[in-house]
Amino acid sequence: MNVKARGIAIAALLVLPVAVRAQTVERIVVDAKAETTPFPHYWEQTFGSGRAVLSLRESYRNDLRAVKQITSFESVRFHGIFMDEVGLYDPDRRAIAFAQMKNPDAAASDGAVYNFSYIDQIYDGLLANGVRPFVELSFMPKKMASDPEALHAFWYKQNVSPPKDYKLWDAMMTAFAQHLIARYGIEEVAKWNFEVWNEPNIDFWAGNPKQPTYFELYDHTARALKAASPRIRVGGPATAQAAWVGVFLEHCKQNNVPVDFASTHVYANDTAPDVFHTQEVIPRDKMVCRAVRKVHDEIAASPMPTIPLYFSEYNASYANEPDVTDSVYMGPWLAATISQCDGLVQNMAYWAFSDVFEEQGVVRTPFYGGFGLMAAGSIPKPTFNVFAILHQLGDRRLKVDSESALATVSAGGPVVVALWNYAPPDGTGATYTPPPASRGPEKVMEVTFAGAAKAAAVTVWRVDEKHGNVIAAYDAMGRPATPSREQIRQLQKAGAAAPPEHVRLVDGKLEVKIPAQGLVVVRLDEKRK
Repeated sequence: MNVKARGIAIAALLVLPVAVRAQTVERIVVDAKAETTPFPHYWEQTFGSGRAVLSLRESYRNDLRAVKQITSFESVRFHGIFMDEVGLYDPDRRAIAFAQMKNPDAAASDGAVYNFSYIDQIYDGLLANGVRPFVELSFMPKKMASDPEALHAFWYKQNVSPPKDYKLWDAMMTAFAQHLIARYGIEEVAKWNFEVWNEPNIDFWAGNPKQPTYFELYDHTARALKAASPRIRVGGPATAQAAWVGVFLEHCKQNNVPVDFASTHVYANDTAPDVFHTQEVIPRDKMVCRAVRKVHDEIAASPMPTIPLYFSEYNASYANEPDVTDSVYMGPWLAATISQCDGLVQNMAYWAFSDVFEEQGVVRTPFYGGFGLMAAGSIPKPTFNVFAILHQLGDRRLKVDSESALATVSAGGPVVVALWNYAPPDGTGATYTPPPASRGPEKVMEVTFAGAAKAAAVTVWRVDEKHGNVIAAYDAMGRPATPSREQIRQLQKAGAAAPPEHVRLVDGKLEVKIPAQGLVVVRLDEKRK
């Protein structure tokens, strides 16, 4: 078969037969010469992860390298760099040093109260893999806590109380920053973001009342870090449910407290009463960007209208919902989310890159609705493949008239278009739902590439029930709770991306069928003139 005939034959897999053309077709036009707007890949610059000490594990670093390869992400954020298991703060070490040394004054000045050994290993490991820390300053060392019993419900029981003495906290913050500068240099550390605490508006902060006591923590922390170097970037309030940002910036302005960025969080299954204080029902595919716009507008109306906005956690679910975060649902959800949030936010940190994660305890089974792109055993989930194909998008956006399409281009690069067919999850909650006979109708999209050669070559990537979906293989395996080593190898292979399809336009057009919960990325493989 010659090349032209082969292209037409493969394209027939994507082009609808005449008999089905009564089905509704959504038509869009993509013009590479049209005006563009900046489209930085803000959704894949930072990822969250399990707490700090987990980054010392080889499984964590394997998953980090895999996600780095498909996204080129720049930084990772995690809880717990000050937790006792990391070992930074232990005032009893100073007493021991005094007893063992002949010169107590020397012991008092050598920083014996701080032990940076694990912190160095944690940050060294990230940097060795081309990833910077997005430093979340949490949680409270128990020997510094005002309430040693103020333990969070997470499996690792972090302390969430304020410090018993802010002089101790301030000294630790300055020493921490000074150590990082001495080890990595200010040119490097000045590129990091330092975020004060995590979600102080809910149960991650035991200060009472929450907002003024958090503001006190922030003020002390920001000033202590800047005492080490004014170039350190610090921000907050790192709240859940897109809360407090406007009032936080007002507080910083009125009290002359340094702040370099505003941060907050939202999840697609957060509720309107919690996020907007309304009684409406907001669909899962609209919630995140509704919240992003709310905070964007609060900043615009604040005394600091140009401060960068970072959503340092986001995902389709804050719970363990297998039909959401383990499933192909994530393809159209993520594509719709990044399309809607474009231009409103500088950075959104997907929570999280890996299921090397222990908030609810040690992972018992690979597909329990974990937040990661990689399941336990370094098994790629559909979301891994979703991020991989969306990474193909360019850095300039072309306007298209569709809520299910995102067209991009890069300087001197190809036109790349994402197309999707959003449908709700098969179920919600902690119990997996087998795929239904139908999730809904297929979407048929006809893309006209204005100015392209009539038979130009295109490459098509897919993630859907039959493409890049390890869950189908896991179902066929009988969903073993604890897969054998051989089964894990099979699942790793089954989770790989589906091979791309190489087809040609027909009269400058491509007609694509997309199943419900399917995502397609199309690249026009011709040089732009």
